Formats: sequence, C-alpha cells, structure tokens
Amino acid sequence: MLRSFAIVAFSAVCALGAVAVAAPPHGAPQLPPQPKVHPAGIPADAVMLSPCIQTMGEHWAALKNMPTGPIYGVWKGKPVFSEIMVSVEQLKHGFSYANLTALPGYKIDHVDLEFEPKGHEGFPVPHYDLHAYYVTRAEEMKICPNGIPDPAMKPTNM
Repeated sequence: MLRSFAIVAFSAVCALGAVAVAAPPHGAPQLPPQPKVHPAGIPADAVMLSPCIQTMGEHWAALKNMPTGPIYGVWKGKPVFSEIMVSVEQLKHGFSYANLTALPGYKIDHVDLEFEPKGHEGFPVPHYDLHAYYVTRAEEMKICPNGIPDPAMKPTNM
C-alpha cells in the first residue's frame, strides 16, 4: 500500500497539513507540548514534532536534520518507523544515503516508498518519502486510531 506522509515544517510544526502551528519569534519552530519521558531508542537530540497521526504515530526528529530526516514515528512510547525524504532535485543530481539501518534493537518489517508530486507541509517540493517500519502492516493500521487523519492517504496499489 502506498500512502503519503507529511511531516512538520522546520519553521512551523504541522501534522500532514491538517494542523499548522505558527512559528514563534526569531524563526524557532513551535513544538507541541513535549512528553515528560523521552521514548526509548529515539536519539537523545530528537524532539516531538507532531502529535499522533493515524497509522503513523508521533513524529520525532532532531531539528538540525529537518526537513529531510531521519524522522522517527513513535506509538505508545516505542519507535514504529524511521523515515527520510529525498527531493526529486536531489535525485536528479545524485543522492546517496549510506548505512540506512534500523534503530538499534529494532528490525525492519517493511518499507514504503511514496511519491509526493506537490510535496507537503514541511517539505513543499516534489519528493519521495521512504518509511522503514518496525511493525507489521496490520499493526501499522492500528496506530493512533483516534489521532489526526492523514488527508493524503492513497489507495492501495498492491
């Protein structure tokens, strides 16, 4: 199944275009309230960028890595995916990402590569989203059922 993913803007945190938060003064990103406990396995410099998104979870990343990532999905305090985003322009000029691996202690179950022809909030240029999921497809579909809907969901191509 191919589906779209939208990530937060570096200048404004957004949840798949459904929620936009204005940037505070001096260009610092507006972040949602941070949980008291940092998820185990997520890099220490990562912050929560978006609230829970249906089938994805919360989005975490180090601000220095935005907008392309790596970005991490978290559900119930545990990592569920790692993601990178690659622009069409980067691909035209040659793009390499060496040693793309699972977070320590996790195993990749499946990978989705989604084309965003118009981009999305946070990365508004044509690009590809690559999600490496640590949970099964069935588990993925149960993530955050009451969270923010993903308006960019695409029909299954499989």
